[in-house]
Amino acid sequence: MDEDFRSLADRVRDESRGSAVCERLIATEDPEALAGVLVAPEQPLWAREIAAFRLGCAGDRRAFETLVLLLNHRDPERCVSASYALARLGDPRTPRAAAALATNGLRTAYALHPVRLLTELRAPESVPALISTLERLLVPGDPHWRVALACVEGLGRLGDDRARPALEAAGRHPRLTAAAAAALSRLA
Repeated sequence: MDEDFRSLADRVRDESRGSAVCERLIATEDPEALAGVLVAPEQPLWAREIAAFRLGCAGDRRAFETLVLLLNHRDPERCVSASYALARLGDPRTPRAAAALATNGLRTAYALHPVRLLTELRAPESVPALISTLERLLVPGDPHWRVALACVEGLGRLGDDRARPALEAAGRHPRLTAAAAAALSRLA
């Protein structure tokens, strides 16, 4: 059991109050049993999360929809788990879904993990989505500076010169200045 799965297992064990169902989902090697949890009615969120995580990490695309929903969840720990599994899933829909979540102005408070996932995926959608999100967050008084910082850092890692104007604008924001300078130094 790797560290990411162990962390998820510990968290859902607590959430499920030591449920036997939880232990079965953690232990099973049967992808059909896991996939059944995703479509069965009245399953607790922790059960769907563990099933989707395990299937996603195994490359089973049946986990995609659940993982995308979890990537946009209000609980950051669920977002982290979903992002980890989506990065390993290998589903071609993932970059488009992450870009849609990152650029959704109504869900900016939950965009941190989609932004980080876009950086990790290095997909064609990544740079345009990060630029769009960053530009929207550069208005004075925007409270989502951590998401803006993740965009700046991601654009630096991606090293695409299309990000130069957005990064230069980010450099004028006190919380982003150092990261923007570092990102600009990495552009092609």
